Amino acid sequence: MRPHLSKLARLAESEFARRLRESNSGRLFGFELEAAEPGRAVILMRVRPKHRQVHGVVHGGILAALADTAAGVACYMLLPRGTRLATIEMKINYLEPVEKGTIVAEARVLRKGRTTAVAECDVRDADGALVAKSLLTFSIGRIERRRRS
Repeated sequence: MRPHLSKLARLAESEFARRLRESNSGRLFGFELEAAEPGRAVILMRVRPKHRQVHGVVHGGILAALADTAAGVACYMLLPRGTRLATIEMKINYLEPVEKGTIVAEARVLRKGRTTAVAECDVRDADGALVAKSLLTFSIGRIERRRRS
């Protein structure tokens, strides 16, 4: 717990940590929320054999999912409860292969508008080397309740 965060931000960080642990992708990939505050999020993933592709390095799709999740949490932390957020565009550059250790994805929101948000995410290996860099755009909208027939 970081004391500089407001009580509301600490509650939101705690809620996101729980939601990530309970989510299908969080459980499948082993994502762990390290930190979250408005406009910023850090997510960790310990490399396991299930993350590696045929050449023994972490699959690019898993690195993309990690970057997408971190950037999504960073954006969510700026939004009121009940707001829907969906990735509408993502670009990722893979810079170095990763074979083992803990991977850290650190995302920050570059701009939040009324209907879209843009974020970037740096993915680093256990030695701190930049292994991937991502730029993401999210659509922002209210969650609409479905009418029952």
